Amino acid sequence: MKTLIRTAVTAAALAAVTAACTSSTGGTSGPPPKTVSLGAVRLVAYDSCDDALAGLRERAAANVTAYGFGGVMPFAVAEDSAAASKARVTATPEHSTTNVHEAGVDEPDLVKTDGNRIVTVADGTLRIIDTATRKVTGSLKLVEGEAGPGMPADLLVSGDRALVLMRGGDIMYKARSFMPPGDTRYVLVDLAGEPRVLSTIRPQGSYVDARMIGSTVRLVTRSQPEITFPEPKQDATEADLLKANQEAVRRAPVTAWLPRVEITDASGAVRKDVVTCERVSHPADYTGTSMLTVHTIDLAQGVTEAGTDPISLAADGDVVYGTGQSLYVASNPRWWSPVVRPAVDTVAPAVEPTPDDPAVSPAPTPTVPPEETEVHRFDITKPGAPSYVASGKVPGRLLNQYALSEYDGHLRIATTVGSGDEKSSTSSVYVLKADTLAKVGEVGGLGEGERIYSVRFIGPIGYCVTFRQVDPLYTLDLRDPVAPKVTGELKITGYSAYLHPGGEGRLIGIGQEASEQGRTRGTQVSLFDVSDPAAPRRMSQFFQKDSGSEAEWDPHAFLYWPKTGLSVIPLNKANESGALVLRIGDSGIEELGLIKHPRQHQEGGYTYEPGIQRSLVIGDSLWTVSYEGVQVNDMATLSSQGWIPLR
Repeated sequence: MKTLIRTAVTAAALAAVTAACTSSTGGTSGPPPKTVSLGAVRLVAYDSCDDALAGLRERAAANVTAYGFGGVMPFAVAEDSAAASKARVTATPEHSTTNVHEAGVDEPDLVKTDGNRIVTVADGTLRIIDTATRKVTGSLKLVEGEAGPGMPADLLVSGDRALVLMRGGDIMYKARSFMPPGDTRYVLVDLAGEPRVLSTIRPQGSYVDARMIGSTVRLVTRSQPEITFPEPKQDATEADLLKANQEAVRRAPVTAWLPRVEITDASGAVRKDVVTCERVSHPADYTGTSMLTVHTIDLAQGVTEAGTDPISLAADGDVVYGTGQSLYVASNPRWWSPVVRPAVDTVAPAVEPTPDDPAVSPAPTPTVPPEETEVHRFDITKPGAPSYVASGKVPGRLLNQYALSEYDGHLRIATTVGSGDEKSSTSSVYVLKADTLAKVGEVGGLGEGERIYSVRFIGPIGYCVTFRQVDPLYTLDLRDPVAPKVTGELKITGYSAYLHPGGEGRLIGIGQEASEQGRTRGTQVSLFDVSDPAAPRRMSQFFQKDSGSEAEWDPHAFLYWPKTGLSVIPLNKANESGALVLRIGDSGIEELGLIKHPRQHQEGGYTYEPGIQRSLVIGDSLWTVSYEGVQVNDMATLSSQGWIPLR
């Protein structure tokens, strides 16, 4: 049987396992990463395929279970003359960009703009909107048949090139069989004139995330070894199953681990590459059950002879954080259980078996993975493929990429140990040296019996929100990496799920108000005065009862325009949805209104209000985007100026 996984997380949160391994003759050339010694941290590439195979087999055999591998998988240059560039810059209206973690490091999102055009991707179709005429000037369907609706996708844009990142579909399981999801694909599109596909990249494994600096994109994928485990024999014990699976691992060829990539150019010609053994590195401690691969694509050049210039690391990861110098990939512990084993000589049912099915042997109690976060750093200061630098580990679970921050040669990382509903739960901030990821300092004891809900690092200062019944906002002094310390604490009801810099001495929080008992009551936006780190205080609060906002868990949904203090978040209430427009000034929050998109009509007389997902400032107008269309409103009066349907 193929490697199977069963997890308590929803199937949509899982990443793809690719089909059976096939060898490739393409190969990826290039020098291997250098062997580096950094104290106790071992940073090496494999010396040869024999070395790689021996190491991977040994580690994977030690970590395989009677039911396979447990664990969770996440989720030609365009011509441009100097004169034309100057004219375009001059004519480009002032505009907002994607709300990103680090300035200058772009992140994938479902909409991008350069001021003159808006590029969106939804339901497998890319569309271009001219902001001057407010019309769709181009569209390109990227999937065939009925595969598009609901397909998750994001994009990155540089000049006249867009890279669409398509995650594929959901994972489905059946007894003794694995139903692969839709393709994970990276599609390079030429936006000059009528949009057209330049190349399609199909990596082995699942898309994790990407970052772009200038026109260079680094894409992170995750794969597991493709090993066929034997069918269990009648009355086989768990020890027998484990032994058989270990033997299968020890017989597997190195190609079972080496990630592959397939590239199709505009003419339909297909090229298959495999990451060579010399381009696979590993930390000192690894399981051999997963592989991270970083692909590099310069959108200005497209896919060259180097392909995606991939390098791989024998490690796991599901959170990506990038700076101008570094790319970090971190892995979180997850609750999981192995797939239930069907009895021998039974017919596979049409649905996933359950422990109550008499044809199924009950699974043993799963081994809970340790609450540790592993983090891996790649150096991206040079053109082309990054180089693996170091791996480190800290206790606890990582919230998201905002719990990571590189500053002045150090990485700060905030984690929670415990589930957040026990008195033993607590949070800490660790400081690691960026070159070795060795710990140099830590400050703990944050939110006893609570868990982290949001983190933001701004220069040498950190802000951390924990919550169970009340919301302590902690301010942290991180100037001395060896001795970080808590300098202030503010306790208020509710919590902030996202923190955003709001100007000198100001911090904006997006989250939920709550009762004294911790029951959430609705969306709240807070303005904090953090000018005195020892005494943070909330200056102003907006509260909307019985509502929620996508900006709580997706910072890309939050728009903050510092020039005027204009702030926009999607808002969903009981019977309506729209974009809440606020003005957040130096001393308070003012509600300006709620923008709604036209009601949509469906068969049977049903109507609904589209949920607005993104907001953009272009010139003097506020543009809002939903799956149904794009609306333009006057930024000063919020009066409607136009509607552009996308369906």
